Amino acid sequence: MPHCSDLQKICQRIREKSNSYDRYNFSSDFNDFLKAFFDLAQEYDSLDDFYRICVAVPLEMTGLDSALYLYDDETGKLCLVCDSTQGIYQEKITASEHVALSIKPYQSDNSYIVPIYRKLPEEDTDFSKETDQRAAGDHCVSQKRCGRNRILGMFSVAPLDKLSADDRFFLTKYTNRIGYNLHNRLIALQNIDHLKFINTLVMDIEHNVIVPNMYFRHLFNKLRKKIIELENLRDEIRETTGPDAASHHCESCLSRCDRLGDDLLFYHSEMVKHHSNISLFLESLFRREHFESGHLVLHPKRCFVEKEIILPQLENYASRLRSANITVDRPNNMLYEEFQLVVDIGLLSQVYANLFSNATKYTREVVTRGGATRKAIAYGREVINDFPECGEQGVKFNVFSTGPHLDPEEAPLIFQEGVRGKDSKGIYGTGHGLAFIQHVVELHGGIVGYEKTSEGNNFYFILPVSYVK
Repeated sequence: MPHCSDLQKICQRIREKSNSYDRYNFSSDFNDFLKAFFDLAQEYDSLDDFYRICVAVPLEMTGLDSALYLYDDETGKLCLVCDSTQGIYQEKITASEHVALSIKPYQSDNSYIVPIYRKLPEEDTDFSKETDQRAAGDHCVSQKRCGRNRILGMFSVAPLDKLSADDRFFLTKYTNRIGYNLHNRLIALQNIDHLKFINTLVMDIEHNVIVPNMYFRHLFNKLRKKIIELENLRDEIRETTGPDAASHHCESCLSRCDRLGDDLLFYHSEMVKHHSNISLFLESLFRREHFESGHLVLHPKRCFVEKEIILPQLENYASRLRSANITVDRPNNMLYEEFQLVVDIGLLSQVYANLFSNATKYTREVVTRGGATRKAIAYGREVINDFPECGEQGVKFNVFSTGPHLDPEEAPLIFQEGVRGKDSKGIYGTGHGLAFIQHVVELHGGIVGYEKTSEGNNFYFILPVSYVK
């Protein structure tokens, strides 16, 4: 019967599939084999469970041993991820020499090895029962010839003497089903990772750009008040009468004009610095690569950390630190022994911006051992031995602030998303800043941490010397 135009393409594919099934003429055991695979693939959600299903179905339904190898983008090699002997391999196990990328099935080392296609090649791949075997020495081909964009890995089944021509043909079809399901799962996981990244990036933008950008409103209000004062002063000068009164009053007005001019220049300087800082943050958070890859992508550059990252951020928070009566202690070791570090300047600047922002909110006055009072922050760095491995070195960067220690139960959790200390009540914050710091530092190959000191709290991060040039 005729079909509507909307269904025509799908109906055509159904007819083609029906004809293929007639040609395949799979036995009832093979049909049960596929049913078990499809049912279990829908029942289990995790990727590891799917890998287990791929090798468990042949083992249970036919008694055949099998192994699943996937191409690893990081190493550029085939890796064994699961087999019917051990199950999942947590470590990356490079495939043995007899298993290699191939565009067609082949036999080697008493195993029948079939490519796992992301999608079928453009040419017809209904491998015939007479031509689907290849000599072991002929299967190795280049990644380009293999179509790396199409092949996810290889599926190995053993032993050969238990595989008839029909069995081998069926296994090529079964491996195709593995490829289709795996491709869809990987795409779904990639989409989930992209969504998670976008949600995190939105929080990064809100915390590091939108909220700090509110400082512009404060500066604009201050600037407007000064402009109104200047206008009022001009009116007073115009209303001045009498030579003596005019002379005396003009001096006073001119003095006030000088103060207003200094204030206007100060607010202008603050706005320029703040705008420059926000522009740097925007550039580092809105890179095209972030959205294309689904995670933050570093743009590492050689720089002097104190001069190019710490001091600009400290200057940006200078007026707020002064308003809070917080003094800043600078380290001599960074001033006279500064060395270059290869980092993402924009993202690491946001690390220090978050640390200094927290310092303006949470630094408290303490009584020193000598009885004097102190309300201060300090920063510095030191070389750490045996980081990240024994015999290697790292650089520890510190930001210290005076005040009561963190609660011992809160301290281990402070870098988690959304966690805020008990002393944060009534202080604006989202609990995202330290989580952002940890994420950026780990992207650089480092770690973050907190430690209490005699007069307060020290937040630090350590980068491996491999990043130091």
